[in-house]
Amino acid sequence: MGFFSRKKSDSTASYPAARNRMPTQPPTSGNLSRRAPSAPSAPQTMSATNGSAGPGAFSVDSSSSQGSVFRVSVPQGVTPGQEFQVYAGNRIVRVRCPPDTRPGQSLQITVPNEPVVTQNRGPPELYRPPDQNDDMPRHMREQQNGGDSSSAPRPPSSDGGSQTAYMVTIPRGVRGGQQFPVTINGQQLMVTCPANATAGMNVRIVPPKPGPDIGRGTDVTRRPPERQNTMRQRPDSTTQMFEVVVPPGINAGQPFALMAGGQRVLVTCPPNAISGQKIRFQLPIALTQPRVKKDGTTTQKPPELVYDDGWMRSIRVTDMKFQWIRMDTSGTVKLPERFDVEKSAYVRFIDFVEGRDHRMRAGILSLVPADEGAVESRIRGTDGDELVTYSEIAAAQGKSFEEKVQWFHETCAQLCVEWNEGHMRMNVRREFLLHDSMEAVMSLSRKDLRKVWRFEFIGEAGIDAGGLAREWFQLVTQEIFNPDNGLWLASSVNQMCMDINPASELSHPEDHLIYFRFLGRVLGKGLFDRQLVSGHMVRHYYKHLLGWPITFDDLELVDEDIFNSCKTLQTMEDVSCLYLDFTVTEDTLGVKKEIELVKNGADIDVTNDNLPEYLECRLKYWMVGRVRPQLTELLLGFFDVIPEPLLTVFDFQELELVMCGMPTIDMDDWKAQTEYSGHYEDEGEDHQVVQWFWEVVSDVFDMEYKARLLQFVTGTAGVPARGFSVLQGNDGNIRLFTIHGLDVEQCLYPRAHTCFNRIDLPKYSTKEELEEKIRVAVNVTGFDIE
Repeated sequence: MGFFSRKKSDSTASYPAARNRMPTQPPTSGNLSRRAPSAPSAPQTMSATNGSAGPGAFSVDSSSSQGSVFRVSVPQGVTPGQEFQVYAGNRIVRVRCPPDTRPGQSLQITVPNEPVVTQNRGPPELYRPPDQNDDMPRHMREQQNGGDSSSAPRPPSSDGGSQTAYMVTIPRGVRGGQQFPVTINGQQLMVTCPANATAGMNVRIVPPKPGPDIGRGTDVTRRPPERQNTMRQRPDSTTQMFEVVVPPGINAGQPFALMAGGQRVLVTCPPNAISGQKIRFQLPIALTQPRVKKDGTTTQKPPELVYDDGWMRSIRVTDMKFQWIRMDTSGTVKLPERFDVEKSAYVRFIDFVEGRDHRMRAGILSLVPADEGAVESRIRGTDGDELVTYSEIAAAQGKSFEEKVQWFHETCAQLCVEWNEGHMRMNVRREFLLHDSMEAVMSLSRKDLRKVWRFEFIGEAGIDAGGLAREWFQLVTQEIFNPDNGLWLASSVNQMCMDINPASELSHPEDHLIYFRFLGRVLGKGLFDRQLVSGHMVRHYYKHLLGWPITFDDLELVDEDIFNSCKTLQTMEDVSCLYLDFTVTEDTLGVKKEIELVKNGADIDVTNDNLPEYLECRLKYWMVGRVRPQLTELLLGFFDVIPEPLLTVFDFQELELVMCGMPTIDMDDWKAQTEYSGHYEDEGEDHQVVQWFWEVVSDVFDMEYKARLLQFVTGTAGVPARGFSVLQGNDGNIRLFTIHGLDVEQCLYPRAHTCFNRIDLPKYSTKEELEEKIRVAVNVTGFDIE
C-alpha cells in the first residue's frame, strides 16, 4: 500500500517495493571443509526479482533506488479506501484508492526500483605470518643485548655537537616506516623505524629539546609560556590544570599514579623534577565531571577496573589511552624486574599488518608485560567523526552491569550501517550449515559485518523477523564448538568450558584457521547484534578478548598438572638436577615433537638463576604460543566487528555473561546437589552459616550475582543440561558443588577451588558479614582463586 497526494485531475501514489524471495537451488555438494580455492571471480549482480543461485551472502543495496513512475486507471467498482491490483512494469502491486477518486480516473504512482543484489565473492586467502618465537623474556633479552632492554635507550654518546645522541633498540613487531615510543630523560618521543631496519636492531637518535606538553608533568618553578590555540575544540578538549607533588622515590622519567578530579591517572615525572617538587599537568574537564547515576545522584568515585594484587586500568595522560598499572598503597607504580609468579602479568598484543584482501586485516599476536598494553579510548563512527570520547567510556566503566550492557548496545546501534545504505541477505542450507555459513560470513567486508543481516534457510518457508537469526547463531556456534569437529576440545580442567585444539590442523589441513576467523566474526557479530551464542570458553580467552592481564594462576584453569609441576620447581634447592631445557614436548596422536620456548632453547639448561624466565616461557606458551595461529584468527575476526575500546567497560566475567547469557539456575536442584565438608560436614545444610549462605543466594542475590558466584566457584557461569548432579571436576569425574567450612582466622574472604567446584566459606558471625564478604570475593576479579 502507498501514500497518495492529489494533483489537479490526477492522483499520485508512492508504493514500497514488494518483497520477493530469491529462488533456491537444490544443494549439490558441501561439507565442513572448504572446497579447494578457485580463482576469484567477479561479483554477480542481479535485481531482487532475478534472485540468487544457491547459498551465499548477498549485499542488498537500495540507496540508489529513486523509483519508477507509472500511470494507472482506477478500475470499475472500486471506491475510495479500497485496494486494487495493477501491473507496474513486470510486477504486480497493490494500490489503495485515494479519497475523492472515482472509477476511470487516472492515478500517478511511484514504485521504488528493486534493490540491487550483489553476491559476494568467496572467502579470501588468509595472511599466514612467518613462524615466530619472540616470547623471549625481557631479562634474557637484556643479557643477550649486553644489559639493555628493547625499549630502554642506551647510554648517551656525543655526536660532536651541542645535542646528545642515544642508541635505542627497535621493539618487536616494528618494521620499516612504523613508529615506536621511547622515553629519554622523561621526554616521550616517537621514533620512526628506518626502512632497512628490523626488530632487535639498534638505531641512533638525537632527541629534540623538551618543551611544555599537555599530559606530561610541567615544572612549576618556571611559568610555562602562554600559547595560543586557534583550533576548534570538542567539549572533551577543554582542560583543567592540576598541581601535585612528586611522591618520594620518584625520579625524572619515572611514572607514578595519582587521583585527579576523581580519576586515577598515570603521570610521567618531567625532566629536572625531583621528589617533593610541585608539578602541573592538565586533564580534560569532561573526564573530571561528577557522574550522574541512574537514580539521579552524582558520584566522584573513580571508574577503576581493579585486578588481583594491585593491577588496575588507568588513563595515561600523555595520550589519553587506557593502560594497565600495578601500584602499591602509596600510589607508586611497582613493576617486577623479573618474572614473579605472584605479581607479573601479561596482556595480548596484536600488531596489525596489511592482509592479502581488502576485506580483512591481518596481524601478529604476542604476549607483552601488562604495563606495556595500552588501548585507545576513543571510538569513531562510520563517517569518521568521533562517536565516543574517553570521558564517556571512563564514565561507563563505573556503571552497574545492566547499565554497562545497555550503554554498550546503544553504542553498537550507532555503529550499525543504516538500512537504506544496504543490508546483507544470508542464504544457507541447513544440511551444510557450517560450511555455507563460513563461506557467507568470510566473504564479507568489515563494513558488511556491521550491516543488518537477514537469514534464509534454503528450501524452508519463513521470513527472518529475528527468530531465524537467533536460531542461526545458536546452531552455528553449537556446531563449531562441537569437539567432534576437531577445532575445539573440552577443557581438561572444566568439562563445561571449551579450549582450542592445538592439533586442529590435523582435522582440517586446508582451512582450520579460516574457521577460527569465522568464529571470531560470529562471536563479535553476536555481541554487536545482542545475539547469544552457545559454548563457554576457558577463562583466559575472555581475557584475551578484553586485553586483560594474564597471570600465572590462569595456567591452573588450563592444565592443573603443568601448574602444579611449575609451582614445585620453585621449592627445589637445585632445579638443574632435573636436566630441563627451554623446550616442551607435544604428543599428538602418538607423535612427539620438541618445541623450543625461545630461540635455541634446546641449548639452554634450566638453572636456579634462569628459573623465573623458564616459568615465564611456560606461561606464555600455554596462554598463547601453543595455539597462536588459531587464537590470532579468532581475535582478528572478533575485532573485525567490535571496536576494542568498547570492551574496556567489562571484566571477563561480565563478558561471558553478555555473550552466553544468564544461566537458568534451579535453586532447589543446586541446593539438593551440594556437599558439605570441614566444619559443615556434620550438620550440613542445618548449620547456621550454611543456612545464611542459601538465604543470601536464593533471596538476596539477583540472577547476575548467582551467575557470578557460579563463575567464582566452578570457573564458568554455565550449568550442565542435566543439572548440578552431573557437575564435573578437572578429572572428568562428578564433582558436586561443595561448601567447605573453616575458621575466619584461616581466611577472611571466601576462596574458590575451581578444579573441584569447592568454595571455602569461613564461619562468619552474622548473615550481613557473610553477604558482604561473598560480594567482595565474586566482584574483585582474580581475587584469591586457588
